Amino acid sequence: LLPLQLFAQGSPIPIVVDDTKTYQTMDGFGASLTDSSAWLLAKTLTPEQRNTLLKDLFDPKEGIGLSYLRQPMGSSDFRTREYTYDDMPDGTTDFKLEHFSIEKDREYILPLLKQIRKINPKLSIMASPWTAPRWMKDDKAHLKKEEAIYNTYADYFVRFVQEYAAEGVPIAAITLQNEPQNVQASYPTMGMEPDEQVRLATRIGQKFREAGIKTKIVVFDHNWEHLEYPIKVLSDPVASDYIDGVAFHGYGGEVSAQSRVHAAFPDKNIYFTECSGGDWAKDFDGNLMWDMENLVVGAPRNWARTVVKWNLALDEKNGPKIAGGADNCRGVVTINKTTQSVTREVEYYGLGHASKFIQPGAKRIATSQESSVGYLNPDKSITLMVYNKKTQPQVFWIQWQGRKVQVT
Repeated sequence: LLPLQLFAQGSPIPIVVDDTKTYQTMDGFGASLTDSSAWLLAKTLTPEQRNTLLKDLFDPKEGIGLSYLRQPMGSSDFRTREYTYDDMPDGTTDFKLEHFSIEKDREYILPLLKQIRKINPKLSIMASPWTAPRWMKDDKAHLKKEEAIYNTYADYFVRFVQEYAAEGVPIAAITLQNEPQNVQASYPTMGMEPDEQVRLATRIGQKFREAGIKTKIVVFDHNWEHLEYPIKVLSDPVASDYIDGVAFHGYGGEVSAQSRVHAAFPDKNIYFTECSGGDWAKDFDGNLMWDMENLVVGAPRNWARTVVKWNLALDEKNGPKIAGGADNCRGVVTINKTTQSVTREVEYYGLGHASKFIQPGAKRIATSQESSVGYLNPDKSITLMVYNKKTQPQVFWIQWQGRKVQVT
């Protein structure tokens, strides 16, 4: 056999792995079972096809072992119907939440979540609202300022967590608002300023503790580029006592922003919760490299406990969904409604590189190169992920506990 160096260009790059230095614990890798994704899985596939696909996505042995879902609380922009859990006729209110109901989720979202949890019992779920019920909002699409509104909306979160738990679907964490700086007229959104998140986090935190709810409260849930927002929220000493951490999206800014927030608040957790693939970048290799550099490797290197893409599944027309929002997002898998064929997209492979080998509860460990990230799994195995940004093969020297191996 010829030496490996003959097949690679450039000097070997050393990567030192030190499992005595540990960082954050990983909760998992995954996507979002939006209403569009859930409808597609429930309505276009046979039970056998659906079970096969869900095993491929979530089974740690037979599939890629996705272990984290971020669930919209009610409608998002990817929806086949618009609803919250307490919709009322115009001009009416429901401060006692007498009309609160998760019945629409029982149609196909909750059955799918239960099926997925059977396939992967280690699945964790984070829930995020795109909007509060309309009767709680002012004409600027923010929560009304009355104390009664904040109290009722906090009760709304309590009811959601409790009723999902009663269905056998525990909620590990909630965020207060998806993309609080993104207010749109064409699909469900709600604006929320830092002082409003401070107020709501405090109220929900108090209600959760009174009810004995252990669900974590996570703030921001928006792009890397606006660090002043989560820093202002976490700087409030009362609210901070109830807040577990900060969630980020990848549509603007740099992933290193996560480390800057961690440096300012090292006792708070970091979550990466959304970035969609889409038709704006069709090149498979380019998409895969961006995901590896910024999300699969980059986000955990910058303290993220989760790496979550957007829609779990979309159809061949990037739907189904009613009008509003982006029309060119791509799912982790594409399901053709006519042929019922399944295409595994670049996001499937990007996530699968990690979720297949990094177990929930793994500890990130020290590795010496920015192009790598390492983990100590609960079963004591070590996983090292390395990506090569070049277009030709590259030799790496992997060094661990005085031993060394050469890998191309």
